[in-house]
Amino acid sequence: MSTVVDYINENRQRYVDELFELLRMPTVSADSTKKDDLVKCAEHLAAHFKSIGLEASVEKTPGHPIVYGQWLGKPGAPTVLFYGHYDVQPPEPLEMWRTPPFEPTIIDGAVYARGSSDDKGQFYTHVKAVEACLKTRGELPVNVKFLIEGEEEAAADNLDNYIKTHHDKLACDHIIISDTAQFDEGCPSICYGLRGILYMEIVLTGPTRDLHSGEFGGCVDNPANVLGRMISKLHDTDGRILIDGMYDDVLALTAEERKEFAALPFDQKKYQDEIGVPEFFGEKGFTQLERVWARPTCDVNGIYGGYMGEGAKTVIPSKAGAKISMRLVPNQDPDKIEELFRAYIKKITPPTVNVEIINHGKARPVVVPTDSPALVKARRALEKAFEAKSVIMRGGGSIPVVETFKQELKVPALLLGFGLPDDALHSPNEKFSLDNFHRGILTSAYLLEELAG
Repeated sequence: MSTVVDYINENRQRYVDELFELLRMPTVSADSTKKDDLVKCAEHLAAHFKSIGLEASVEKTPGHPIVYGQWLGKPGAPTVLFYGHYDVQPPEPLEMWRTPPFEPTIIDGAVYARGSSDDKGQFYTHVKAVEACLKTRGELPVNVKFLIEGEEEAAADNLDNYIKTHHDKLACDHIIISDTAQFDEGCPSICYGLRGILYMEIVLTGPTRDLHSGEFGGCVDNPANVLGRMISKLHDTDGRILIDGMYDDVLALTAEERKEFAALPFDQKKYQDEIGVPEFFGEKGFTQLERVWARPTCDVNGIYGGYMGEGAKTVIPSKAGAKISMRLVPNQDPDKIEELFRAYIKKITPPTVNVEIINHGKARPVVVPTDSPALVKARRALEKAFEAKSVIMRGGGSIPVVETFKQELKVPALLLGFGLPDDALHSPNEKFSLDNFHRGILTSAYLLEELAG
C-alpha cells in the first residue's frame, strides 16, 4: 500500500484541481435550462474514467444521463459498486453565498461550491483511489463498478428503472455510497441507518372562488383557518405524532445503541447556536440524537392559500394547502403509513371543506447490521486514513436508492460519508473539507485492500 499512498499524497493538488473542474459545471438537475450542462458533465466523467483505465459509457435515460464505469480484471475477486450523483441542488438564494456557487473557492481549508459535499467531492474520492491503484500497480485488488447518476436531486425514477433492468451489469458483492456526513471533524464515522420518508400534500377547497371577507366572513368556513386547525392536530404538546397507528411498528432502540449514542461527543449548545433556535423541541423521553436518528417525524414543509402579495386584500380563499413530510424509522412501512395518514386527515377534516390528499414520493428506512464484515472492514480503513478511532452513527435523512439496491441487487449499501455536519447541504455556502477529501481518497484505497481480503 505504501506506493499507492505515496501516489495519492504526491498528486494531492492535482486531485483538487480536477475536483474544481467538476464543481464549475452547473449541473442543476431541477433546472431545465441546465440540461446541456448535465450532458457535458456526464461526458466529462466518462472520458475521465477511460483516462484512468476504466471502461466507461454514458447511458441515456428519459431524463439526465447515467455514467457507468468498470474494471473487471480480477476474476474470482469480490466486486465493489460505487454509487454517486453528479447533479446538484439549485444554488438560490444567490445573494447569501460568500463566493459564486460554481466558482470553487478555498476558505479555511474547505472548498466552497455547490455540489462540493453533495455529492461531487464525495464520490470523486473513490475515483481518485481507483486511479492511484491502477497507475501504480496496473491492477486493482477487487473488481469495481461505478454508477454515477444525474437525477438524485430531482427525485426522478429513471435510476430505479435502470437498476431494475440491469441486474447482471450491476451485480456486485458490496455497494459503497459516500453521500453522508461524519459525526464531527476528526471523528471518522460510518452511518449504519437512515430514516425513510413519506411526502404528502393536502389541499382543502371551500367555496368555488375567493370570497369577500366582509360579505361572507362568519358564514363560510375559511379553508386557511381549517388548515391551521388541522395542522394543530398533528402533534400533542409533548411532540408526539397523533396520527392513529403511527408508532405501531417503530423499532425501539436497543440499550446498547442508546449507550453508543450517548457516548458520542455531541455538543448540544454548539448545535443549537449553529441553527439559531432559542430552544429545542421534540418528543419527550428522547435525546436530540435519538430524535433525529431513530424517531419518526411529521413536519409541515410549506403552507399556501389566500392572498400573499403586497398590501392587503380581504378575501376568504377558495383553497389552502400544506406539504407534509414524514421521516420514518426501521420497521415502518411507507405504504402503511400513507394509509394511516390518509385516514387520519379525512377523520379531522370538517364537512365544511373538501380535501384532496396527494402523494409526492416515499422511501423505506434502512439499517445495516453493525457487525457486518463490510462495515467492520470499512471502520479499519477509516481508522488507517484518519489515524483516529471510528464510531458508528445513524442519519436522519433519506437516500431512496439504498432500498432499491437492497431489493433489486440483494446487496446492502455501506454508507461511508466524508462530509461534515456544517457543510450546508442544499443551502448557500455549501462546503467540503479538503483534508477530508484527501483522507477520503486514502480511506477508499485502504478499503479496496480490505474488501479483497
